[in-house]
Amino acid sequence: MRTHTEYLWFETKKRKELIRITPDLRAILDRSGIREGMMLVSAMHITAGIIVNDNETGLHADILQWLEKTAPEDPSYAHHRTGEDNGDAHLKRILIHHQVILPVTGGKLDLGPWEECFYAEFDGQRRKRVIVKTMGE
Repeated sequence: MRTHTEYLWFETKKRKELIRITPDLRAILDRSGIREGMMLVSAMHITAGIIVNDNETGLHADILQWLEKTAPEDPSYAHHRTGEDNGDAHLKRILIHHQVILPVTGGKLDLGPWEECFYAEFDGQRRKRVIVKTMGE
């Protein structure tokens, strides 16, 4: 088994943002030379995550709205007593998870017809990274 590791770096314009990364992942897969295996995509920050879903702006708004209803910005979080103001971002990350594993078949990401991969940022506007580790033959 071979492995190939690269990093994606982000500095979002907004505090909360979904960024489509599927083209970046396909390029990394091509560079890896791996034909059969899997790709691990993991946000390396505790206020960001990775999701797989449709690339449709209405759905993106729905996702962000649902996360805001479920884990709203709220100054009363115990975490804020440490001097932080991002308690909601930590909770949102738990809801969507920090990583995904994508199948690789025939040298291509084996995604469903509407599936795309997104970096989900909940406490942005500063430099953050994602590790992409491709494993297989």
